[in-house]
Amino acid sequence: MVEEVPLQIIRESTLEVTEQVRLGLPGANPLSDRLWNFGTGVYYKCGKKPWLIRSTRAGVCYIGLAYRKPAKRGSSACCAAQMFLDSGDGLIFVGEFGPWYSDERREFHLTPDKAHELLSGTLSAYYRHGGQPLSEVFLHSRSGFDTGEFEGFKSACPAGTRVVGIRVSMNRTGLRLFRHDNHPKVSQRGRYPVLRGVLWQRTRRHGLLFTNGFKPRIATYDGWEVPVPLEITVQHGEGELTSIANDILGLTKVNYNTCQLGEGQPITVKYSDRVGEILLANPEVERTFWRHNFKYYI
Repeated sequence: MVEEVPLQIIRESTLEVTEQVRLGLPGANPLSDRLWNFGTGVYYKCGKKPWLIRSTRAGVCYIGLAYRKPAKRGSSACCAAQMFLDSGDGLIFVGEFGPWYSDERREFHLTPDKAHELLSGTLSAYYRHGGQPLSEVFLHSRSGFDTGEFEGFKSACPAGTRVVGIRVSMNRTGLRLFRHDNHPKVSQRGRYPVLRGVLWQRTRRHGLLFTNGFKPRIATYDGWEVPVPLEITVQHGEGELTSIANDILGLTKVNYNTCQLGEGQPITVKYSDRVGEILLANPEVERTFWRHNFKYYI
């Protein structure tokens, strides 16, 4: 980051074709997957986009928030990852350290002034990189948003911009869906996983999006457990749930660092975690050298 040169590191073991890899045995990623990850990673770091999402809306910005506690500090850092489906570009921004975690609520939340400061810095980075005027801003966070916190974010956006605060988290203890089938044995029915992309709309502002599941393109389910849904709750602002879910599903497809047709979490939340992991693990890199482009974090 100091030299503004993104690097791609590859281990010798990644290129080693062992008997386990050659035979495609469980426990080892196929060599084709490894080379795909390496090739697309280098391609993206050279300034190109490996792919784009077709169903996009111009002037729409998606910002994910994640929190991370440094090993040697009592306070937490709030990291933001910004993604634009129409261009495939992404930016990151790291806010101030602070006591954002509540032991009582077991959640992270910013104060209104720090929320305003974080989003102002994120949008400033966006405009410095040639961003166009925004019409909609969608905020994603696993902890959700308090009313005061959301108002702080909203005050940082240009007048006339629609702002929506959405809680996005994996629901690992709730309801599950299975595909219906007509197996002659009743006890054998419902054994197949749900189709990826199914939205179970529980209310007007809440639903379960199955970002994991059966993928028709590869004619199988490439997971190891019963598909876990992504819980989507529109906490603040107004938005049509099916449109929001469609955008979030698109955000699961733009990780340029993996050989998958889609992941379980949107890139906004996933990259926010990655940013915190990388930056806070390298304290010798001064804050003034932290870069905003995704290519430094994959």
